[in-house]
Amino acid sequence: MALKTGRGAEAPPFLVMDVIAAANARAAALPPGAPGILRMEVGQPGSPAPRGATEAAIRALQAGAPLGYTEALGNPSLRARIARHYREHYGLEAPPARIAVTVGASGAFPLAFLAAFDRGDRVAMAAPFYPPYANILTALGMEPVLLECGPETRFQPTVAMLDALDPRPEGLVVASPCNPAGTMLAPEELAAIARWCHANGVRLISDEIYHGLSWGSVAESSAAAFSESAIVVNSFSKYWCMTGWRIGWLLLPEDLLRPVERLAQNLFISAPHVAQVAAEAAMDCTEELEAKKAAYARSRALLLEGLPRAGFPRIAAADGAFYLWCDVGHLTADSLDFCARMLEGAGIAATPGVDFDRARGRRFLRFSYCGEEAAMAEAPARLAAWLGRN
Repeated sequence: MALKTGRGAEAPPFLVMDVIAAANARAAALPPGAPGILRMEVGQPGSPAPRGATEAAIRALQAGAPLGYTEALGNPSLRARIARHYREHYGLEAPPARIAVTVGASGAFPLAFLAAFDRGDRVAMAAPFYPPYANILTALGMEPVLLECGPETRFQPTVAMLDALDPRPEGLVVASPCNPAGTMLAPEELAAIARWCHANGVRLISDEIYHGLSWGSVAESSAAAFSESAIVVNSFSKYWCMTGWRIGWLLLPEDLLRPVERLAQNLFISAPHVAQVAAEAAMDCTEELEAKKAAYARSRALLLEGLPRAGFPRIAAADGAFYLWCDVGHLTADSLDFCARMLEGAGIAATPGVDFDRARGRRFLRFSYCGEEAAMAEAPARLAAWLGRN
């Protein structure tokens, strides 16, 4: 007799993880001396955690500290350091009591969704979007509501789009800079959205994990500056280069502090203690981290110059993060197949747009440029040769 499976078993895959597996297999099959695979599929910095972070972790281990469970919301010293970051970076007073340290941003989203919403609640987000937003909501019995956004709104939602929703959703997820397009909401745009949400009883969740990585004239701003009811998600994975340490945080409104704490106690107990020690030290490694950021900026500039000549002229405004969202409709009607052929023929791994936009993604793909700078510099020539544009 077949056994029942739960609703969560129906969650769609996060396709970039399949691309990673395919790129790993392709790299393993290459003969000795063959050109390697250029890894442009995943949003994982190619450089390690800052030296001060790893040294702090080593000291903690060598000291023989227990490194056991911390408080469910995190080490008080790390929460205080994050609060200081809000004061120094945004001029925003964020009490340490409102900060919850989480198992990465990936652990933060289920806590936020479960605390803020019920089964059946509708949560809006711009499309294209980071796939786990919708996949986690679906697994939890909530309903993603996709707002199709294009270059005319910089792939970001607008208040006019929100006003047109009938019925109103219970929640809205925004990301600035966003994944995959790399575009940002100007401070006045984020403020208008945050105030609309608060006035209409819509819980705003602001994904700010790419803060620190902005390139254009659009200033970074936090939704917490504009709404007392907003939830802010951040992470040490991107600017701080600590993906594998699995450490992030939530900046919570007062009414969700205890609900999130109770959920964290039961679902995760606490974020890894040693990762919290390292993360606190990482926040004081600004010089090293800014050097890494400068390398991303150089890679971005090389690709924005080289990709159009290689056959990829339609690129979203790359305000922040470390992605280029390319319209490849002139090259293919199936980005999944195109990326598979590009891996095979050019040795370049990129992510098909169907991962981020279910309706229009077959004409888009995402290049990540946070890998090795030399690999990013090599990519346009490889692509041009593969497409016969040399």
